[in-house]
Amino acid sequence: MKPLIRMSLWFYSMVITWVFLAAILFMVDTTECKNCGFKAIFNFGDSNTDTGGFWAAFPAQGPPHGMTYFKKPVGRATDGRVILDFLAQAFGLPFLSPYLQSIGSDYKHGANFATAASTVRLPQTSLFVTGVSPFSLQIQLRQMKEFKVKVDELQHKGQTNLPSPDLFGKSLYTFYIGQNDFTGNLARIGIIGVKEFLPQLISQIVSTIKEIYALGGRTFWVLNLAPIGCYPAFLVELPHNSSDIDQFGCLISYNNAVMDYNNMLKAALAKTREEIADADVVYVDTNTVLLDLFQHPTSHGLKYGTKACCGYGGGAYNFNQQLFCGNTKQINGTKVTANACEDPQNYVSWDGIHTTDVANELTIYAILNGSYFDPPFPLHHICDI
Repeated sequence: MKPLIRMSLWFYSMVITWVFLAAILFMVDTTECKNCGFKAIFNFGDSNTDTGGFWAAFPAQGPPHGMTYFKKPVGRATDGRVILDFLAQAFGLPFLSPYLQSIGSDYKHGANFATAASTVRLPQTSLFVTGVSPFSLQIQLRQMKEFKVKVDELQHKGQTNLPSPDLFGKSLYTFYIGQNDFTGNLARIGIIGVKEFLPQLISQIVSTIKEIYALGGRTFWVLNLAPIGCYPAFLVELPHNSSDIDQFGCLISYNNAVMDYNNMLKAALAKTREEIADADVVYVDTNTVLLDLFQHPTSHGLKYGTKACCGYGGGAYNFNQQLFCGNTKQINGTKVTANACEDPQNYVSWDGIHTTDVANELTIYAILNGSYFDPPFPLHHICDI
C-alpha cells in the first residue's frame, strides 16, 4: 500500500474515532447536567434576574424586548434570557416562574421573587417611589415565607405545580440585587453619600440569608454588583470629567466605588459562613466577568462594549435618558423611537442599563467553570456543567 493511501486511511479512522468520542462525551455531559443536585432555585433580585414579575404586576412591556430568544416580550429587560435563565438551563431546570405571575406558573422547581427596579432597602419616604419597585428584598423574603407556608398547607391537596416541602433544604438560593440602591442615589447624593449606607444594604442581605437558613436553606449564592461605570446609561447620566474615563471608556471612580461595596460584601459573607458553618454561603464575582466583557468585547466574539444595542441618539453610547428602549416620544419637535439594533449578538449592553442575551450567556458559563466562587464551590461534585 502506498504511503499516501495509508496516511489517508489513518486520518479518516482518527476522525471517526474523535467524532465517536465527542458524541459520547456530549451525551455524558448532558445526562449529568440534567441529574444535577439542585432540584430547585429560589431567586431574589432586580431586573438583572427578573423573569416577568414586574410586568406581571404592572403589565406594559412591549417590543423589542425578548426579540432574540423568545421573539416577543416576556418580562425580561433584555433581548432574550437573563442570567437566571441560563443558570436554570445549565442545571437542567425549566425557566423559573415569577412569584407574581398568576397564570401559567409552575413552581415545582422553585420560584423567582425578583422584580425590575427592586432594591435591597425600600426608601422610607413613600411606598411607591418613582423609578423604584415596591418589591424590595424584605418584601421578597416575606413572599418566600408565605410561599413556603402555602406549600406546607397544600402538600396533601393534589397541587401539581408546587414543590414538595422537603425541596427547600435541597435548593439553591440566589441573590442578585443592590444595583438600584447604588445607582438610584448617585446623582442625588454622590459617591460619598452612597458609601455611607452601603453597610446597611449588606446587613440586609446577610440577615435575609440567615432567615432563609432558619427555614432550612443551606446553599446561597450572592452575585456581586456589576461594573456600572461601563454601562452606557451611566456614562451618559452620571456626572464626571474626562480624567475619570479609563482607557476602555469606563468611569474609574464609579467602578472603584462598586469594588468597595463588593469587597465589603465579600468580607460580610465570609463572616456569615463562620456563623452558619453547615451552610454554603458563596460570593460570586460577576463583576470581573462583566468588566472583561465591557473592556475587551472583541476577545469574546463581540463588537461593542459601552454602546447600547437598543436606544436613541447613536454616537458612542446610543443612549438618550429621555427615551428608553422601545419607546416613542417627541424630542425637539420630532417624533422619534428608540429602536433595537439588528445584531444584538454583537453587543454587551442591550438598552444601556441591562446586558444582552449573549452577554448573560457568557457571564453565567464563565461563573460555572468555578473560577469566580469564593470560597471555591465544588460544583463538579453536584453536576458536570
